[in-house]
Amino acid sequence: MLSLARIRISSRLTAPGAPLRIPPFPFPRSLFSFSTGLARTRTMSAVAKRLSGKTIVITGASSGIGRSTAFEFARTAPDNLRLILTARRLDVLEELAVKIREAVGDGVKVLPVRLDVSNPEEVRAFVPGLPEEWRDINVLVNNAGLVKGVAQAPNIAEEDINAMFQTNVTGLINMTQAVLPIFKARPEGGGGDIINIGSIAGREPYVGGSIYCATKAAVRSFTDSLRRELVATRIRVMEVDPGQVETEFSVVRFYGDKSKADAVYAGCEPLTPDDIAEVVVFVAGRRENVIIADTLVFPSHQAGVSVMHRKPT
Repeated sequence: MLSLARIRISSRLTAPGAPLRIPPFPFPRSLFSFSTGLARTRTMSAVAKRLSGKTIVITGASSGIGRSTAFEFARTAPDNLRLILTARRLDVLEELAVKIREAVGDGVKVLPVRLDVSNPEEVRAFVPGLPEEWRDINVLVNNAGLVKGVAQAPNIAEEDINAMFQTNVTGLINMTQAVLPIFKARPEGGGGDIINIGSIAGREPYVGGSIYCATKAAVRSFTDSLRRELVATRIRVMEVDPGQVETEFSVVRFYGDKSKADAVYAGCEPLTPDDIAEVVVFVAGRRENVIIADTLVFPSHQAGVSVMHRKPT
């Protein structure tokens, strides 16, 4: 207990004629730390409880935002969670599964699945091909996506056009249609979360990105339409739109030219994949009646696609 003697006002604290000064109340600093930590623990526990027991599918999980999202879900609900991680590089997914287990233990079960979302046949076979105990999916994170080149019409390669639309649009829609029957079959109008990773490019087109911007605008339109179609259910449809994020994204855009990719981020501090992963888990962890329908995430130096402050290099 705090001694009352410790708050006694001493005449030695004041000079003659000076205003009386009362020393700060000797409240233990540790109590503030305890209070802050308790609040944080309660918040984390609420989210962990909501996510506990769920099966979560993440596409494009081998790198970037998808990889970080897998880790963030595992760290947030480490005691009872199933993660189905999909991408084209199965070996990378298997390594990721080991790292997640090392980080959080055996409370999170991880199933790596090789899947190319741009291939409709593979997507159709995805759910039937899962072990039975993994088919009761609760959350779908449609993260897989890419951008190819900076060419302008009429010089855009048909191969690049097809790759972007088949992955970013058709793949996302096909994955949604593969999982949605599971959500709709649940009682009381169905339930589940569809979280689509869009982009600022879906809101603001830019020169040299016409096809990529068109794909992300399509994702935005599909997401909004689907939310309206499912409004009478308990299925939540949400979109997270990142601004500038440093991932393999730019390396792929420039066909593996790392120097060109690095130039995109020169003079600024882009978001990290972890930044977006935290937002994804946040929206998934809200109370069932709460839908964070639309989220735009910028680094502090960005205010639009082409509105960025760059420090001199």
